[in-house]
Amino acid sequence: TISQPYIVARIAELALEGIPDPRAARLLEIGTGCGYAAAVMAQLFGDVVSVERLRSLHDRARENLRPLRLPNLRLVFGDGNRGVAAGAPYDAIVAAAAGDELPPAWIEQLKPGGRIVAPVGALRQQLIVATKDASGRVQSTGKEAVRFVPLRGGVG
Repeated sequence: TISQPYIVARIAELALEGIPDPRAARLLEIGTGCGYAAAVMAQLFGDVVSVERLRSLHDRARENLRPLRLPNLRLVFGDGNRGVAAGAPYDAIVAAAAGDELPPAWIEQLKPGGRIVAPVGALRQQLIVATKDASGRVQSTGKEAVRFVPLRGGVG
């Protein structure tokens, strides 16, 4: 699976806002798919961790990305709803699947001052940017209507 190149660029643009030195920033991507967005993000951020819940997609992304030899990209097979605690905290988290709300694990794994860019909603999805302040509170702003696959839990 692959998100439209426009939406990958838009998500990257929103994730980069407010990050003073992206090459020193750590990003978590939820939903590796075929690996396209992970490869793009690895060109923009210093360290990228990408998690995929479907073994077949995880394996395909690994095959697709192997020739690129991206030393700052780590692929993880696991439940994206849980994030990847071993790599936390993250400066930014981006998602390629829409849930009804942001999973608590994402908020916990986000650095204060960090941002989450994700589609939210079931029937009507909105691309949101959620920022976490120093006290741990999160505020979100809707950016535009989007259409993504649903965020699912577990692995398969």
